[in-house]
This record gives sequence, structure tokens and C-alpha cells, in this order.
Amino acid sequence: LMDSINKITEYIDNNFSEKRRAHTYGVRDTAVHLAKKYGLDPFKAEVAALLHDMFRGVAVSVLDYHVRHLGLDKKYIGNPNLSHGKIAAVMIQRDFGVEDEDIINAVSFHTTGRAGMSLLEKIIYVADAIEPGRNYPGVDEIRRAAEEDIDKACLISLEHTIEYVRSDGKYLDEDTVYAKKYFEDILKQKGEKVSFEMKPDAAVDVEKIPA
Repeated sequence: LMDSINKITEYIDNNFSEKRRAHTYGVRDTAVHLAKKYGLDPFKAEVAALLHDMFRGVAVSVLDYHVRHLGLDKKYIGNPNLSHGKIAAVMIQRDFGVEDEDIINAVSFHTTGRAGMSLLEKIIYVADAIEPGRNYPGVDEIRRAAEEDIDKACLISLEHTIEYVRSDGKYLDEDTVYAKKYFEDILKQKGEKVSFEMKPDAAVDVEKIPA
């Protein structure tokens, strides 16, 4: 198993830009920390974190080729923010022999989230949003939530993503909308007030929201 980690980190060190490499290792460290905190196999968290951005920073033309070639939904054409995780989820099976469905899903949904996320999916989603290199309005609120309640951290992060995507006029994936509803329901069941609802017209100064 350590072999596969070594193979992945070797690929990262040889192929990633310095910025993307620092981000990936930051997500790995954060995901391993959260896995230990919430009782998940840290090895699984490490593998998923290392693989999550395999196709980030790849040219849009190349991503679009993969979308067509792999028969993915046409909505991913011209949308690298959404397509990179979907492509990686398929390619890690071929290139790194990943067979664990949970790891594949964690990579696939790390940008959008979805309803019914597994603990691993939640951890990768949140770690991507709060790794030490992330710096945007509200990141510290998500960091604090992650230490208390992973579901709450997911919801706050989803709120930020939705606000950013809408203010930017970009396509909002329906998985993100369903994820928000899902976590609102979970927190209500826990008796938490869902009080960090942003107003739909709130103008947020956001430079970098988790992608």
C-alpha cells in the first residue's frame, strides 16, 4: 500500500506546478488530521487527497477531449472547475489502479459535494476548502467548524461556494444545491440552528473559493 502512495507522490513531484503541489500536500495533511479526528482510515484519506487534483491546471482543450472521450456529461465541456474531478475519478482507476469506490467518489465530488456524502467524501471536500494555503473571507469559520462538526463545515463551505458561483455568473452544479439541502436537513435533525444562511443578494468579496 505504501507503494501506491510513493507512486502517487512521485507523479505529483514530477508533474505538478509548485503551487498545485503545495495545495495537494496541504489537503493531504488536513485530510489525514480530519480522518484521525473523525475515526476514518487515514490511509484512505491520504490517497484520496493526493489524487483529488490530478487534472487541475490541465488545459481546457485537453479536459474537453477527455469529457468527450470518456462519455461524460456535456455540461462539463468548457468548465474545468467541474470537469477536473470527474475526469480524475475515471483516470485514477486506469493510471493508479484505484478500485476503492469511496476514494473514486471522494475525488469525483470534491468540487461540488453531493447529497448523501460518505465521511471520506466530506473530509476531502472540507480539506480542499481549508488546507493551510487557503485564504479567503470565511475560511477561518470553516476551519473552526471542521474541528467540531464535519457536517457543519460542509454546509458553511457549500454556502460559500454557491455564493461565489452565483456572484460570478458561473454554472452552479445541481449536486451542490442538493448537497446544501442535505446538510441543512442533517443539522436540523441534530437540533442545530442553520443560522449562517447568506442572503441571496449578499455581495461577497471573494478571491479564492475552494475549487
